[in-house]
Amino acid sequence: MMSPQELVSRGNENDGVQCLDDHKMLRVCDKLIDVFMVDKPSPTDWRSLLAFSKEWSNIRPHFFRRCQDQADSENDPRKKQNLLRLGRKLKEIDEDVQRHNELLEVIRGRPSEISEVVSRRRKDFTKEFFVHLHTVAESYHDNPTEQDALAKLGNTCLAAVQAYDAASESIEALNAAELKFQDIISSPSLDAACRKIDSLAEKSQLDSALVLMITKAWSAAKESNMMKDEVKDVLYHLYKTSIGNLQRLVPKEVRIIKYIIRIEDPEELLCALKDAFTPGEELEGKDVDNLYTTPEKLHSWIKAVVDAYHLSGDGTLIREARDLMNPGIIQKLEELKKLVENEFM
Repeated sequence: MMSPQELVSRGNENDGVQCLDDHKMLRVCDKLIDVFMVDKPSPTDWRSLLAFSKEWSNIRPHFFRRCQDQADSENDPRKKQNLLRLGRKLKEIDEDVQRHNELLEVIRGRPSEISEVVSRRRKDFTKEFFVHLHTVAESYHDNPTEQDALAKLGNTCLAAVQAYDAASESIEALNAAELKFQDIISSPSLDAACRKIDSLAEKSQLDSALVLMITKAWSAAKESNMMKDEVKDVLYHLYKTSIGNLQRLVPKEVRIIKYIIRIEDPEELLCALKDAFTPGEELEGKDVDNLYTTPEKLHSWIKAVVDAYHLSGDGTLIREARDLMNPGIIQKLEELKKLVENEFM
């Protein structure tokens, strides 16, 4: 018996789909209806089967017509509803797959212009598109050269999308930071400017781009012989206020984790964890030993970072935790997670 993929791809073991007569095509469509409703009832499976197929474009019009005909002749209301639902939902998925195939053909025809295509059609490069591309690559199991070419094309697309997003995010962040910076330095007094920085921090709007801008302004002023000391003092004060607020915005659990993962000696590591879980006076400074939390909270942060890494969901993490997401650190975090579980929970 043919697999669902073979059924969708060929329609018949001996004939190409284009050569099938009406009777055989009806049989193919009936088998497919059974596949989609019984063997593979999940829309996710439907999407994969359509993406896997090289003959679906020829089967498509016959299939939807047959689906409607079966529904019209069905007396059982439940079966009629299921057939109508199949036709409706599969048509939606089919339209998605057609859009993905159209985009795939564009980038296959212009591999040297992928960055340009991404800049014009970024919204089309969705997670579903990359899943589709992967499935299409898998369908070339009998053609390793084509399969490898598609895999490389997918990697190139992903890199172009990531570069585009990073650039867009950077430009947006810089534009927003510039507006905030201009508002701060146009304050009537130093106290008013500092209060604006404090207010931004309270609203979680004191981002790294703004702090970098203030830092650069202070650095340039410090090195300049053309600027008055009073101006340098103001910029220095703004710089210190921003850095202090930014430091306080980083969750102490993240700061503790960043400190602890640098410890190589197992006994020293265990000691540092015990200190971190021992309540006492906290000081918000560079010395992480002056911070403490609970095993449950630290474990929750470690798990969040590890899970985000494995699920490629770094966007769900705060910016300050994203630099923990590289393979070497993740391995340490997984070991640290087990240690906390075994010794403190």
